[in-house]
Amino acid sequence: MRAFFVTSSGTDVGKSHVMATLCWQLKQSGKKVTALKPIMSGYNDELLVSDAATILTSCGLTPTAALIETISPWRYKAPLAPNMAAAAEGRPQPQLADVANFCRDHSTLANDVLLVEGVGGVMVPMNDKHTMLDLMENLAWPAIIVVGSYLGTISHTLTAIEVLKNRGITIHALVVNQSPNSDVRIEDTVSTFEKFIPESIPILKLPRSDKPEPRKHMPLISWIAD
Repeated sequence: MRAFFVTSSGTDVGKSHVMATLCWQLKQSGKKVTALKPIMSGYNDELLVSDAATILTSCGLTPTAALIETISPWRYKAPLAPNMAAAAEGRPQPQLADVANFCRDHSTLANDVLLVEGVGGVMVPMNDKHTMLDLMENLAWPAIIVVGSYLGTISHTLTAIEVLKNRGITIHALVVNQSPNSDVRIEDTVSTFEKFIPESIPILKLPRSDKPEPRKHMPLISWIAD
């Protein structure tokens, strides 16, 4: 099994959209996929509308409370960083060893690909001592970085890449997800990235689609997990 950690330069840049597209395309190509979203914030137990539910649907599964618990055991209602959400609800914070072990346990399954989606960006606090970066370093799996094409993404993205490199984390690919209502052309964003990012890191351009079930109309990105 090949394992990848899907992270991003920040919140709301399309990480879950890319994760869902990857799952769907890999399943369509005949791959056996395990996809996890260990930590979620902004989750309402009464609604099966969440990142975890989207992941399950993309893997061909009908979301249920039990299945969401299986792939996302740390869930918080407050739409905050996990450490803040846990404090707001008076609940324990996710611990690095527990989350890392949860992910590793799934890496032993007889599947082709394991995808683990982080929460927020690279440096989002998981608890009062550790960030998502610490989890990625602990797992030591290649990272797929999802970023936007909005004004400011160049600095945010290059900073995230530098931080990952400094921790010795392999950057497997960069996916540029077109930001809605941005005055910056995605082509110009990608062109600038190509000037500053090593050629060894593939850059994938992901235009937006207003068609029904957009993942079915997305360019092929599943090859990055081959």
